[in-house]
Amino acid sequence: MAPANAEGGLSIVTQRRLELAGKPGLQALILNMHTLSIAIFASIGGLVYGYNQGMFGQVLSMHSFAAASGVTGIQNPTLSGLLTSILELGAWVGVLANGILADRLGRKLCVVVACFFFCIGVVVQACTRGGSYSYILGGRFVTGLGVGSLSMIVPLYNAELSPPEIRGSLVALQQLAITFGIMISYWITYGTNFIGGTGDGQSRVAWLLPISIQTLPALVLAMGMMFMPQSPRWLVDQGRDEECRQILANLRRLSIDHPLVTMEFLEIKAQKVFETRISERDFPQYQDPSPSSKLMLGVHSYLSLFNKRSNFKRTTVAVLIMTFQQWTGVNFILYYAPFIFASLGLDGKTTSLLASGVVGVVMWIATIPAVLWVDRWGRKPTLITGAIGMGICHFIVAGIIGTSRSDWPAHKGAGWAAVVFVWIFAICFGISWGPCAWVVVAEVFPLGLRAKGVSIGASSNWLNNFAVAISTPDFVKAAPYGAYIFLGLICVFGALYVHFGVPETKARTLEEIDEVFGDQSGQSRLEVKMLQQAQRDVGLLTVAGIELQQDNGSDSEKHSVH
Repeated sequence: MAPANAEGGLSIVTQRRLELAGKPGLQALILNMHTLSIAIFASIGGLVYGYNQGMFGQVLSMHSFAAASGVTGIQNPTLSGLLTSILELGAWVGVLANGILADRLGRKLCVVVACFFFCIGVVVQACTRGGSYSYILGGRFVTGLGVGSLSMIVPLYNAELSPPEIRGSLVALQQLAITFGIMISYWITYGTNFIGGTGDGQSRVAWLLPISIQTLPALVLAMGMMFMPQSPRWLVDQGRDEECRQILANLRRLSIDHPLVTMEFLEIKAQKVFETRISERDFPQYQDPSPSSKLMLGVHSYLSLFNKRSNFKRTTVAVLIMTFQQWTGVNFILYYAPFIFASLGLDGKTTSLLASGVVGVVMWIATIPAVLWVDRWGRKPTLITGAIGMGICHFIVAGIIGTSRSDWPAHKGAGWAAVVFVWIFAICFGISWGPCAWVVVAEVFPLGLRAKGVSIGASSNWLNNFAVAISTPDFVKAAPYGAYIFLGLICVFGALYVHFGVPETKARTLEEIDEVFGDQSGQSRLEVKMLQQAQRDVGLLTVAGIELQQDNGSDSEKHSVH
């Protein structure tokens, strides 16, 4: 007789599945090479997003682009800020629309639609001429619709496609793809910057090529997704259970009646039953199929994140973690690196672009150990250490600028020292707040509210991204070193907030997280029991060789392997 606890059945299901599938790790990735290859392909969406994020700041500094668009780099700070940030505003709209489209159209078709909007926006930007920035303004907003959608749909697709034992690794591919896209964007624009020279004779191709080349991976992704499998989870949502089983079998390279395929299918089916029952419990008045009921069900589901104190605390954590992530200054660096490095006394745009390229390289490399070991380090230590490291870098750069900017030619060494600390900042972000902030946001919510809570966190990310992008140029022009002091203080406040206001979610049970947020209702405990009942009702516990029974009013477990 096993000890009674609310999550015992879940852990035993996991144990039974791992006995069939093998333990997580490199061996599991090798055994699931087919699924891994599909996830890598889908992560082109992250590469597209990262490339666009890193590319525009470099293009904005090119002489021929200034002539074509009428934007003279950071010398017109308000306009350059708007042109950069308008993409984030479009992405915010795309994220919100994606929540509806992903369920209506399916994950595959949603990726195709996102790529369509992305390419249309790029084509409009490529038409820029005559000193008119309207092409860039409109094009980047439309491109943002696609970027925002891809930023959510790709990790969602990978998560729903992957076997549970490698889900974390496959979802983490998105962050690696983003940093890889940022990295190659710097080096592509560094190379095209020389086409026709870097002065008055610079060719339009110097900026047109790095902008237009974005359509190639987007088109490859759109066309390739038509040949990829549907999300098994979405198929179950649509009542297409047999298709789901067949796709799971194909992904695993196993027969459709293999016990592992059966277990994974029943886990998905149980989750669907669980979510339906949660909806019926919380909103029984909106269970009819009418459009008005569906609308009100969605509205009240989101309102539940705010109208209950414990849930509001969780939502606050998600929103503030994403707020601090953006105001650490990461996109301040990514969007305007050439101007920042030029302001540190580096000679010529070529040198500043070269220095920018290193930012992408070190951030990509730093993300790798974070993806591998964040579960060992813990969330809070990783975030606090990263924030302190980034804050120190900002303060040092502010000190260097404050003492040396009046005569950079006489302080070349100081300028390069500041560049090095910008690189160290990129390392600190890549190893901490880049991947780890998303982990915390996903883990603080109870099962029934997790998807909606993460969407709120994502919307906070894009809104703050917009605010950073539109304010940075004016900020830097008005306070060349004050901007770094401000960002350094934000990093310090972020570290303090994580220390005092964010629970450590590594290896915590749902009940422990409830206690941290002052939830005395036992919401997560009740939801775990409801999920166990759903697993029993669809037959998962029987297939797994588990038999749960009620004994004297408390949960106990009796195990029998069939």
